[in-house]
Amino acid sequence: MASGNKGPGPRPRPAVERMAPYHPPTGGRMDRLRLDFNENTLGCSEKVTQFIAEHLVENDLAVYPEYGKAVEELAEFFKVETNEFAITNGTDEAIQVLVNTYIDDGDDVIILKPSYAMYRFYCEVAGASIRELEYRPGTLAFPLQELLAAIQPETRLILISNPNNPTGSGIDLDGITRILKKAPHAAVLIDEAYYEFSGVTALKLINEYPNLFVSRTFSKVYGMAAMRVGCMFSKAENVAWMKKAQSPYSVNSLAVLAARAAIRDTEYISEYVGEVLAARELLYVGFEKLGIPYIKSQGNFVLFAAGDRAVEIRDTLREKGILVRDRSYELPGCVRVTVGTREQMRKFLTELEAVWKRPAK
Repeated sequence: MASGNKGPGPRPRPAVERMAPYHPPTGGRMDRLRLDFNENTLGCSEKVTQFIAEHLVENDLAVYPEYGKAVEELAEFFKVETNEFAITNGTDEAIQVLVNTYIDDGDDVIILKPSYAMYRFYCEVAGASIRELEYRPGTLAFPLQELLAAIQPETRLILISNPNNPTGSGIDLDGITRILKKAPHAAVLIDEAYYEFSGVTALKLINEYPNLFVSRTFSKVYGMAAMRVGCMFSKAENVAWMKKAQSPYSVNSLAVLAARAAIRDTEYISEYVGEVLAARELLYVGFEKLGIPYIKSQGNFVLFAAGDRAVEIRDTLREKGILVRDRSYELPGCVRVTVGTREQMRKFLTELEAVWKRPAK
């Protein structure tokens, strides 16, 4: 009787061997005050779950997703043509499809540091030659001049989060257009995951600059992180190329229904954004009262300097049912807190004050 193969099995590509594994701390987060992943801290609009319940029947789950109605409604909402965007499985798939479409092994890619981990992740999988530019020390401002100087004729991709996570830093439209003009040969992604809080968007420029790509997500302000749905926008020719590199059914039917409902409840989104912006100001005042340095943010999160007490603060708050994100692995001593409602920020500040004022461990 055959005993089977006992060898080591096939080796992965060298690019995958070189990668460090990514392990997001996502376990045990339910029933806590989630101020660690920049999600909507209240959840999605109730109209989303109502819409799904009203429109979902048993046979729907037996049929592969159809995107026609969603494409039409999303195009109208975002004020683009139906062939100027692709619905994606969150922003993660949007980034992956962009990289798969335009990047070969060894291609020159520029990303900023610190920023969203998935930019580097997908570029590493592709075997790209990655160059990182750091946000300016101290202020963590966007390094526009440094980026313009770094762009080379062989640069194939530039990935920018605007505003950036975790720094909260942003770049204005003038800066974006300068990058687009300096790199006409490169795909330039402007990831607008936090657009609703900053109000700055490059979406209206997609037909003016053929190298521009803009992504949006339903995981943040819309409160639908579990659904995994986003959009990638560009000129029609670019979108056609990307769809060739995208799985035809990567977005499930429930996510599509949820997106259709979410864009209809503009009042809910407007009210939540207004509450977050007011809570962000309250948070600034709280940090100043405690003498804790922080970086002003254009997103729904704030980075603050906890020094050598970062881990202690994270762990003590967790014991109190409040989750924050220690970013010391890339910004020593820094902690990021998601901005929720004013009531939630008061609770956070009360617990933070208690640990901040007690003797350090």
